Amino acid sequence: MPINVHRESPIDQALAGTSLTAVFQPVMHIDSGQIVAHEGLIRSALPPFDLTPPDLLDLARARGRLGAFELAAARCIAHRFVALGLPGRLLVNLSSYAIVQEGVRAEDVIEALSVPGFDIGRVTIEITERDIVDNAARLAHALGYLRARGVRVALDDFGNGHSNFEMWNEVHPEIVKIDRYLINGLAQSAERLAIVRALCSVAETLGAELVGEGVESEADLRMLRELGIPYAQGFLIARPTAESLREVPPDVVAALSPRHVPVPPRPRGPVSARPFTAGHMLIEAPAVGPAQTNDDVVDLFAAEPRLHAVAVVDGGAPVGIVNRRVFTERMAQPFARELFGRKPCTTFMHTHPLLCDEDMPLQSMADILRGEDQRYLADGFIITSKGCYLGLGTGEALVRRVTEIRVEAARYANPLTFLPGNLPVTEHIQRLLQARGPFAAAYFDLDNFKPFNDQYGYFRGDEMIRLLASTLTGDLRHDDDFVGHIGGDDFLVMFQGGDWAARCDEMRLRFNAMAGNLFDETDRTRGGIESDDRHGHRRFFPITTVAVGVACFIDAFPADAESVASLAASAKRVAKHTGTGLHVVQYRAEPLPTAS
Repeated sequence: MPINVHRESPIDQALAGTSLTAVFQPVMHIDSGQIVAHEGLIRSALPPFDLTPPDLLDLARARGRLGAFELAAARCIAHRFVALGLPGRLLVNLSSYAIVQEGVRAEDVIEALSVPGFDIGRVTIEITERDIVDNAARLAHALGYLRARGVRVALDDFGNGHSNFEMWNEVHPEIVKIDRYLINGLAQSAERLAIVRALCSVAETLGAELVGEGVESEADLRMLRELGIPYAQGFLIARPTAESLREVPPDVVAALSPRHVPVPPRPRGPVSARPFTAGHMLIEAPAVGPAQTNDDVVDLFAAEPRLHAVAVVDGGAPVGIVNRRVFTERMAQPFARELFGRKPCTTFMHTHPLLCDEDMPLQSMADILRGEDQRYLADGFIITSKGCYLGLGTGEALVRRVTEIRVEAARYANPLTFLPGNLPVTEHIQRLLQARGPFAAAYFDLDNFKPFNDQYGYFRGDEMIRLLASTLTGDLRHDDDFVGHIGGDDFLVMFQGGDWAARCDEMRLRFNAMAGNLFDETDRTRGGIESDDRHGHRRFFPITTVAVGVACFIDAFPADAESVASLAASAKRVAKHTGTGLHVVQYRAEPLPTAS
């Protein structure tokens, strides 16, 4: 008779912890450039090899063995950490579910982490939240027993999953690890930066230190340092390995030295990205067909007194719009009803209505306000969906919404270009002065702009200023360059790279080559325009160009940001008056007086 020998499946072995191996990912102290901790992670050494740690955790919880599995993983990690003789602290993951729902006791955790010769006070328990914690106070009470043994507590992946401020406030962790969603790409996202700055403020108030997870670029690492976040973890430093690093790679250390001042990302539009589109201004309104008569339009306006206009639609597609006021005035003329009443409604319609798809962002619609055709103020606009008529929108609603965007934008940036204004420019210069690293301040100002603005009007003038803004930002190095719009046609660019002279000249020549396209062909052909100068005398002004003044700072620095801007502005005036287009001055400290 065969003997029935029970054999554990690979999954059961993994859940029991007998097939687990440990890997470690280091945590770096940003200011010192030292490895100060290692996060222990588990891997399964048996097939199926495609089972990830989250898969194993899900299986363990489904079988009611999550607590036992996490304790087995902690035991494996602690033994391997001690065997490798790794320095610093050990970070071990433990789920809130295992503590609260499965009742994993502090004694069980201490037993799993107890290795001969290992100080349990070097352990930080990372609380992971894959489930909603209904009672954060109960979790905090359970963690108190671990803290009594010298164990520290960290909240993992804050900013993702079910992590929340209630947990932070109740548990009072010593460490909060900011999720990679907020950290990866931090140096290029104004929105992420705003959230992380807020977390820094909360951490300072609640007495927690922050770790930036998911660091994969030098720019993000520098931004963490700029924010004062002390610790970083991610693939840029090291991936999880069986041995773990003991020293930060030299290229990572080099990325933090010399003292480079990162340029914070700023929104290129309104602060928020609220989903406001043309469709949100939709007025559901009946339409008429091309074959319908003016009498039909009269009846429609009488039945719909709220309508400012009516769309003419042929086969679902709008072909024109009838303005109520214009139509009513025409039909009120003597004998107009008799003459035009039976004629098609196309008689008085505008054949080129403004069409906006329902998904068009409001920011895009703002260009309408700058256009030369201002009929939308009276006619409104037609809202479509994939070319088919949906309804109408009013010019009043469009102006009101766009004005709100501009007012919001003006709180932090120039409303025309959405570039940083005077306050953020001053703040950035102050940071550069504090860092005392080499930089150059380039002041860009348009020549012969006022005659152009007088000749062609403010709309064309705004286009000229936006052209200069796009020229300056076109090859922007996001981690080195800072472009600010001082006001009018004045811009200030702060360079930290050593090739600023060539780049300034390239920007100047590129703008000069494109500026003529904004002139009418006749003026472009003769090379300029005739206009009154500041004294009221008529004279000829050449095509608009840009003058650049640069103040260079290498090893000597003025006391304040105003002095930097003033030096650059003085250099710009020299460039304008001499006609050279580019003038550079180098700041030097005053020599010390000699002893008599």
